[in-house]
Amino acid sequence: MKKIIVLGLVALIIYAGWTGFSIWTYGDNKNLPEADAAIVLGAAQWNGKPSPVFEGRLKEAIELYEKNKVDFLIFTGGASQNAASSEAEVGKSYAMEHGVPEKAILFENQSFVTEDNLMNAKKVATNKEIHSYLLVSDRYHLKRAVALAKDDDMKNVKGVPTKYSAYQTLETKLPFFMKEWGYFMVYQLSKPFR
Repeated sequence: MKKIIVLGLVALIIYAGWTGFSIWTYGDNKNLPEADAAIVLGAAQWNGKPSPVFEGRLKEAIELYEKNKVDFLIFTGGASQNAASSEAEVGKSYAMEHGVPEKAILFENQSFVTEDNLMNAKKVATNKEIHSYLLVSDRYHLKRAVALAKDDDMKNVKGVPTKYSAYQTLETKLPFFMKEWGYFMVYQLSKPFR
């Protein structure tokens, strides 16, 4: 019995280590395929302006559009209590201020978590016959986001980490990484029970 417990603990440590490494190194901006749309995963907005985290994601998405990698940008994220605008509406305004035409923008403004961001983005995309996606977020968020998208039957999807991330120092990266590491392991381990 003791041997089984030790083997179980060793397996858990190996799994946790591999998962952490895969999240830390996930995604790149090289040789990106073209896709129908880029989904920008929501982050906070401050009084109608994107937070530094959200702005980093928006810059990356706008760049993808300007390089003709995508035909549409899909903004996600609802409005917190007492907020004047939703994250998605702030994203749309920011993109239009930076030259993206309104006809190239779709948005959903009801979601507050990644899973709902993706599910609602897929709904608005269906009307435009969008079938391939680039998911734009910060690196440590992407592995879980892509896994959630694939589980929601978004098969043709690739994660794109923003080069303009607000998480630049180890002091800012580590808490975000640790949170996403925990979320991803809980997500994976709970899948058989869904």
